[in-house]
Amino acid sequence: MGVFFDVVVVCAVTGSTFAGMIAGFKLLERMEPGERKRRVIGIDASATPAETRAQVLRIAKNTAVKIGLKEEDISEEDVILDENYHEGIYGVPGEGTIKAMQYAASMDAFITDPVYEGKSFAGLIDLAKKGEFAGKTVLYAHLGGQPALNAYSEIGSAE
Repeated sequence: MGVFFDVVVVCAVTGSTFAGMIAGFKLLERMEPGERKRRVIGIDASATPAETRAQVLRIAKNTAVKIGLKEEDISEEDVILDENYHEGIYGVPGEGTIKAMQYAASMDAFITDPVYEGKSFAGLIDLAKKGEFAGKTVLYAHLGGQPALNAYSEIGSAE
């Protein structure tokens, strides 16, 4: 496709996908010296960001070793975890999450769930509005979660 994504935004709770991206892109940096670096931003939906950050770092280091890097190739600075969008509690959508879900559904029939992707999409929207991605090509990694929608069927029903 020939598209280079400067920034990848992904939800982070257990952090395995986020950690895998960190390690994988670190390997690409080693294989392609001089290429632009990618920035992976994890949007915390766990409401326990210190634990998530530590877990992501541990998983990224373990993954690095499995793909031919060294543990020390991954540092704390590689774990960019934005903890501004979890809304204080895991699994309970707040107003920002609900608005992001409604926006995604109304604009592009893009379905997000209230536990993971709704919160991370709210983060993506807000960061974009703040100019965080100006001049950058951004990939939003949607990890699923739609089956959870059945448990939250009352969201938006009063409108």
